[in-house]
Amino acid sequence: MAGGAREVLTLQLGHFAGFVGAHWWNQQDAALCRPTDAKEPPGELCPDVLYRTGRTLHGQETYTPRLILMDLKGSLSSLKQEGGLYRDKQLDAAIAWQGKLTTHKEELYPKNPYLQDLLSAEGVLSSDGTWRVKSIPNGKGLPPFTNGRTPKPVMPTEGSIRVWSDFLRVHLHPRSICMIHKYNHDGEAGRLEAFGQGESILKEPKYLEELEDRLHFYVEECDYLQGFQILCDLHDGFSGLGAKAAELLQDEYSGRGIITWGLLPGPYRLGELQKNIYRLLNTAFGLVHLSAHSSLVCPLSLGGSLGLRPEPPVSFPLLQYDVLFFISSLQAALPFHCGAILATALDTVTVPYRLCSSPVSMVHLADMLNFSGKKVVSAGATIPFPLVPSQSLPDALMQLGEATPWTPLSACGDPSGTCCFAQSVVLRGLDRARHTSQLTPGTPLPSPLHACTTGEEVLAQYLQQQQPRVRSSSHLLLTPCKVVPPYPSLFSSSLSQHGSVLDGLPTGTAVESIPVLGALCSSSSLNRALGDLAKDLSKLDLRRWASFMDAGVEQDDLEETLQELRSLAQCYESGGGRLVD
Repeated sequence: MAGGAREVLTLQLGHFAGFVGAHWWNQQDAALCRPTDAKEPPGELCPDVLYRTGRTLHGQETYTPRLILMDLKGSLSSLKQEGGLYRDKQLDAAIAWQGKLTTHKEELYPKNPYLQDLLSAEGVLSSDGTWRVKSIPNGKGLPPFTNGRTPKPVMPTEGSIRVWSDFLRVHLHPRSICMIHKYNHDGEAGRLEAFGQGESILKEPKYLEELEDRLHFYVEECDYLQGFQILCDLHDGFSGLGAKAAELLQDEYSGRGIITWGLLPGPYRLGELQKNIYRLLNTAFGLVHLSAHSSLVCPLSLGGSLGLRPEPPVSFPLLQYDVLFFISSLQAALPFHCGAILATALDTVTVPYRLCSSPVSMVHLADMLNFSGKKVVSAGATIPFPLVPSQSLPDALMQLGEATPWTPLSACGDPSGTCCFAQSVVLRGLDRARHTSQLTPGTPLPSPLHACTTGEEVLAQYLQQQQPRVRSSSHLLLTPCKVVPPYPSLFSSSLSQHGSVLDGLPTGTAVESIPVLGALCSSSSLNRALGDLAKDLSKLDLRRWASFMDAGVEQDDLEETLQELRSLAQCYESGGGRLVD
C-alpha cells in the first residue's frame, strides 16, 4: 500500500448493515471526489486504510473497498454479485460443455433510476461487454467535481429504495459479495431469524471456505494490516454469523484489532411480539459472544433501549425527521434514514485509526477503552455540530454548557447520572481560523478555553473540564463529513451549504458537508443497559419460543449467556469515573 497505510478489512454482515455500509462507502467515495476549489487541505484521512488498488483484465486501474459483505438471497436487487468493474463477456461464454444447454433465466430487477443516471455519468458498456470507466485521476474515486461542468446530483426518491444496493454508488470488487442462498431476504418463510441459524452458516464447509478464501485474498495483499471492523446486524440471525466470524478472525489473525459495530434498526413496533422477543434474544447472545472474540464492541441504534421496554428514540435538533414517521411510515424509509445517521457517526468515531499522520491503531484504541473487562462501549454524536458563522470553537463549546455534548447512539438511555471511565472524542469540519478565540487583545476572557492557543488544546481542555480524572483521547480535524446525494435530505433549512447554523433567513442551498462531534465512551450507562437486557431475558418463558431454541441453541447456552451478560454489566458499576450531569 502506498505510504505504508495501516490497512483495515471491513466485514459487512446483514441487511441493515448493508444500509449503514452503503451510506458509509458513499461518504468515503464523496470524500475522494474533492472539488477543485476545496478549502480543506488533503491528507488528514488516509483512504488506503479502507480501499485497495487493483487492475481489471483489460489493464484498467481500480480503487475499491477492502470489503467482504454477506447478505441473503434477494437482497441485491439489480446489483450483480460479481460487481461491474471486472466483468468480461469472453469469460462468461467459456463453457466446457458442448452438448445441449437449457437456460433458466431469472427475472431481472429493474435498476433504480438513481443508479442508471449515476452509471451514465461514470462510464459506458462497450460492444465487447466490458465496462469502460471514465478516466480516474490517480486511480482513486470518480472524476473530480468541477464547478462548470458537473450536473446537479440526482437524489433517489425514498419510494424507489427497496434495498441498500439501490443507492450504493461505489463499485465493488468481485470478491466482496458473498450471498447466503439458503435463506431469503423477502417473504415470511426461510428467514434468518435466530442466533443459532447464523452460527450454523459458518459451520457449513461451503460458506466457511468461501469466507476464508476471501479473507486470505484481501489479507495477503496487505503490508501493514492493523485489523478488522465488523458491521453486523444484532437483531436477527446475523448476530450469530457475526459471532462466528469474529471467532474465526481471533483464531486466525491473533494480535490484530477486531472492532465490531452491532447495528440495530429502530425504533421498533410494540405489536410485533415475536420479532421483539427474537430481537432481545439475538442482541443478548450477540453482545456476549461478540465481546468474547472482539477487541471492542459498540451497539449502534437510534432506538432508546436494548430491551423490551419501549423508550423514546433519539433526536437531533438540526435534523428534521419526525419520530412518528420512523414508527409508522414505509419500512424502506426507516433503514435508509437511520442508516445515514449511524454511518455519519461511524465515519467520525473511526477517524483515529484512519489518520494519515500519527494514527491510533485499532488495538491501541481498544486498549484505551476496554480496560478491566469493559469490552462494550457506547457511541454518541452531535450531527451536525452547532456552529454559527461568527462563532469560534471556545464560544460553541461554552454554549453547550455542562450537559453531555453528544446524543447517545447505543440504545443505552439517558446518560444523565452515569459515570464515564474512558472516552475517545473526534471533532471534525471546523475551519482553522475558528479553532481559537478571536477576541481583541485586552478583552476579558469569558472562559479558560479562550486562552488556549490551538484548537486541539481547546478541545482537550473542554473534555478535561467536563470529565476530570477520565482517561480521554481527542482529535480535531479540518475535514468535514460529506452528505451529498444519495444522503437523505434530513437537515434543517437553517443550515448553510457547509453545515453552519445561519443567522438570517434560510438560503435554500442544499447541505453538502457538515461538522460532526463523535465519541466512543466506556461508562456506567452500560451497566444499566446490559443489566436491563439481562432482566428481560431472565423473565422469558422459553417454552413459548421453542423455535428459537430449535435453531441450535440449548437451554444451557441461554443460562450461560444470561450469566455472562450479568458479569459484563457488573464491569460498568459506578466508581472510579466522573458523574455525567
